[in-house]
Amino acid sequence: QVQLVESGGGLVQAGGSLRLSCAASGRTISTISNNGMGWFRQTPGKERAFVAAINWRGESTTYVDSVKGRFTISRDNRKNTVYLEMNSLKPEDTAVYYCAAARTPMASTIKSLYNYWGQGTQVTVSS
Repeated sequence: QVQLVESGGGLVQAGGSLRLSCAASGRTISTISNNGMGWFRQTPGKERAFVAAINWRGESTTYVDSVKGRFTISRDNRKNTVYLEMNSLKPEDTAVYYCAAARTPMASTIKSLYNYWGQGTQVTVSS
């Protein structure tokens, strides 16, 4: 079993920046170092949507078009932690952001491949 805990959300003005962190715990050895990891976001009344993903070694990343050039996903396997650096934030980025661990070592956009989820952290961007 893997537990994921997100942090770093908050209220920020449009154009500002936030850095989300996702700390993993639970398995005894290299908790998430063999898993692809992803960030998703959800707003009220809408399905949880893919934002960014990174492969197990941190060499490959993929993003939804709306955040390309503004968001950066990274990971530190020594710390079992994944990050989402968010710059030039827009009001439409407002959502609850979720970290997830995938059943594949690849950077996947497919939500059904993710079998461990955090509890989410709220990001609110004011105009």
